[in-house]
Amino acid sequence: MRYCNARIFTENGFILGSFEVENGRFVSATPNGHGGGIDLHGAKVIPGLVDVHTHGNSGHDFSDGDEAGLRKMAAYEGSVGVTSFLPTSMTLPYDVLEKAFATARKVVDSPDQGSARVLGIDMEGPFCSLAKKGAQNPAYLKDPDIQAVRKLNESCGGLLKIVVVAPELPGSEDFIREIGRDCVVSIAHTDCNYDQAKAGIEAGCSHLTHLYNAMASLHHRDPGPIAACAESENVMAELICDGIHIHPAAVRAAFKLFPGRICLISDSMRACGMPEGESDLGGQKVFLKGRKATLADGTIAGSATNLYDCMLTALSFGIPETEAILAATRNPARSAGLADQVGAIAPGLYADFVVCNDDLTVKEVYIGGEKI
Repeated sequence: MRYCNARIFTENGFILGSFEVENGRFVSATPNGHGGGIDLHGAKVIPGLVDVHTHGNSGHDFSDGDEAGLRKMAAYEGSVGVTSFLPTSMTLPYDVLEKAFATARKVVDSPDQGSARVLGIDMEGPFCSLAKKGAQNPAYLKDPDIQAVRKLNESCGGLLKIVVVAPELPGSEDFIREIGRDCVVSIAHTDCNYDQAKAGIEAGCSHLTHLYNAMASLHHRDPGPIAACAESENVMAELICDGIHIHPAAVRAAFKLFPGRICLISDSMRACGMPEGESDLGGQKVFLKGRKATLADGTIAGSATNLYDCMLTALSFGIPETEAILAATRNPARSAGLADQVGAIAPGLYADFVVCNDDLTVKEVYIGGEKI
């Protein structure tokens, strides 16, 4: 199928042209193509968004280990223009994680038409610092365990794409070197200083989970992990841009600290897409009021905002359009090793795209070239 008269998103902005889809993948994207096919009447077309850090939505959480729940999560993501994602686990016992990971394998092996693609797993915890646990359950925190992670990864057929670790924990450098052979290792929930973060990066960390949150602040005499990651050009940084976790000025600063390396994420939980009230996250009660989700002690938990809305929020904070779109598409795909599958309108990639209004709000969503 050919689509013409579209403003197609590229790394350099939008170009007027046409693109062609066959067997669920893009086969071409051509500037100034007008004739034949479906006329999109000058609408903007962007790649489907890629969320590499989301725990849940619609009343469901990946860590529940409920296949039907994960399928509902995927359906919701697709409906809002997030066409691929990494369901993300919490700090929980290994047997609970193994059950959850098994559900991801089932959905990957038998996906639902019209739902977002599950392209792997993000394992957040249990290798987190008690001092910076955030909404992770302290009862299940552990030191890095190479064999445990490899066993979990084998049990789900190698779906792990990101595994987080606090680099100050005992055995972390060996863990990073070994697990880094299998997937991306991310610095997260950490009380590390600058030198410890640099050691983690030198060992192989190439990702920073939810920049600013659950880590030491950037201080001019004690720069901590933020400075260590910012000056390491191979490190990509996640950013929750829901308008609650991070001040607009800090969002703008992040894009300057990590030029071309910001990955917008939702960090959404089961309360996303749901009305106000009580829910849970990793076995702890969460209270949603407005769009703010907190634990009983007031600690901000995951967000209740999907990635598409996070991208629109970034735009409202003054992030340039091209940078915001790349941060929700190409950058997260690159960070998780998925750039050969999703994240751009380019030959060979899945034909997942969103037809947008001028302000980037969603008009139509296509997954594998099929309108949902």
